[in-house]
Amino acid sequence: MNRYPVWKYAVIVIALLIAALYTLPNFFGEAPAVQVSSLKTAVKLDSATVARVEQVLKDAGLEAGQVSLDGTSVRARFSATDSQLKAKDAIEKVLIPDPADPTYVVALNLLSRSPAWLTALGARPMYLGLDLRGGVHFMLQVDMQAALTKKAESFAGDLRLTMREKNIRHGGISRNGQSIEIRVRDQATINAANGLIQDQFADLQTSTVPEGSEFKLVASIRPEAARRVQEQALKQNIVTLHNRINELGVAEPVIQQQGLDRIVVQLPGVQDTAKAKDILGRTATLEMRLVDESAEGRAAESGSGAVPFGSERFAGRDGRAVIVKKQVILTGESLTDAQPGFESQSQQPKVDLTVDAKGGRIMRDTSRENVKKRMAIVLFEKGRGEVLTAPVIQSELGNRFQISGSMTVTEANDLALLLRAGSLAAPMDIIEERTIGPSLGAENISKGFSSVIWGFLVIVAFMATYYMLFGLFSGLALAVNLLLLIAVLSMLQATLTLPGMAAMALALGMAIDSNVLINERVREELRGGASPQAAIQVGYDRAWATIFDSNITTLIAGLALLAFGSGPVRGFAVVHCIGILTSMFSAVFFSRGLVNLWYGRQKKLKSISIGTIWRAAPEAAAGDKPARKSLPSAH
Repeated sequence: MNRYPVWKYAVIVIALLIAALYTLPNFFGEAPAVQVSSLKTAVKLDSATVARVEQVLKDAGLEAGQVSLDGTSVRARFSATDSQLKAKDAIEKVLIPDPADPTYVVALNLLSRSPAWLTALGARPMYLGLDLRGGVHFMLQVDMQAALTKKAESFAGDLRLTMREKNIRHGGISRNGQSIEIRVRDQATINAANGLIQDQFADLQTSTVPEGSEFKLVASIRPEAARRVQEQALKQNIVTLHNRINELGVAEPVIQQQGLDRIVVQLPGVQDTAKAKDILGRTATLEMRLVDESAEGRAAESGSGAVPFGSERFAGRDGRAVIVKKQVILTGESLTDAQPGFESQSQQPKVDLTVDAKGGRIMRDTSRENVKKRMAIVLFEKGRGEVLTAPVIQSELGNRFQISGSMTVTEANDLALLLRAGSLAAPMDIIEERTIGPSLGAENISKGFSSVIWGFLVIVAFMATYYMLFGLFSGLALAVNLLLLIAVLSMLQATLTLPGMAAMALALGMAIDSNVLINERVREELRGGASPQAAIQVGYDRAWATIFDSNITTLIAGLALLAFGSGPVRGFAVVHCIGILTSMFSAVFFSRGLVNLWYGRQKKLKSISIGTIWRAAPEAAAGDKPARKSLPSAH
């Protein structure tokens, strides 16, 4: 009656083996390490570099657990963070004698202590969040006014182009703050310009201001459009930061919106605050503009005249000034790819750029109309613009072109990486900075695991006392649930945070509810006079529907947290949802397997160990309270 076929026991054994295998890496922990990477393509890391690092550590009196060449970097492991910090300073002093021209990047890191055979099988530990692993936390303020100003500049450029195509004459278009001013001579031109703006620029609203014998048409961004621009700027900055940090290999960063104009960035495992600031601050914006080659522009470039109206002065790579027009022809938003390389003839470093279809059309039209004129490629980084190169347009350009000039190999690689990451829609400032050391993270881990373990032990002790052998079966099922939960989180490479640990402790309390329902159903059947074997079968069958319903409703609440929550709430929801699914397997499928293995082959089973069963006795007389007698069902 209560027997599992062999294949069900095989499923249980295989599930336990896989769960144990993927849970195992989490018990080895992480070792502080120093990572040495090459900063220049010409510098290769090999066994000689490993020997050099070992010699540096030996001379400094530091003992490394292991120094190895791992892919494109040399990694030295240590037993304590004090040794790690001393080793970083010693290695930097020897490998980077000139900080102005570094050959290597020496960075702090944390590496898993898992054996190589586990890693080869794809078994890796869970990622730990900032509160457990340590790292840096930043809050960035997005300059929304700069985003609106940038949008107004874009509208001004589009208006110039469109009015020229429609042959609407004007006395000049300029941007004044976040407004666009169009000078016109008569009412007919005002009507034509207003009609054009209403048809093709729905985000702008206009007003007319008399200016002597002429008129000034002022176009400003509508309030609803301004809100949309700000929302898009925030989203684009978040995407750009994701791309930038992912390119640099930071594992499991947390980048999320907070409020209307702030972004929270958490980088677990990053112990070097200066390095983290550099990661956030070096996102570049690329703009292509025509060089002002008028007489006034040339005079300003040589320093003998003022910058003409509608132009700006930027410094070139060689320090000389370049006067470029304010009108932006193309921005980094049109870029689809940027790759470093070398020119075929001079072997000088270069960056090959590829733009989308719209950008290619703009480049073709602009280059066709400006052959033999100069086009400047301006890189904006940390709020400062620099002209990378200003070559002469020799022929019509298309979707692919290149940036070349006085660049080193490192600069070409960095520039390509920055451009691939995209551009910021608005500048940002760091308004809050917090560093969580690895020692505090280790303390949080210890306290978190202690709460889970003590909660588990108290639950098992209570169940064993109240339900006896069935309580022990429930405790084993709870242990399997915890094993499966950690294994699934490790397989998914999920990030475990303190809220996730709280969800893990809560999952244990919720998982035992299923076993309580089963045990009470079995007791109910025994009170009704059913045989032990029949009570086990009916108890499990009838409890399953209740367990399924209650877990599904709880799972729906967890999915809602997962869908609409953010940050710590999502971390809690992930563990919560996975814990519900694993508890349904362990509490029903696994625990019944244990019961069937223990009791299923006993044909003449007279009693089972499930604690004291209270059975109501017949009423002695009308109006009397029913007496109750206890029937111990233990052996």
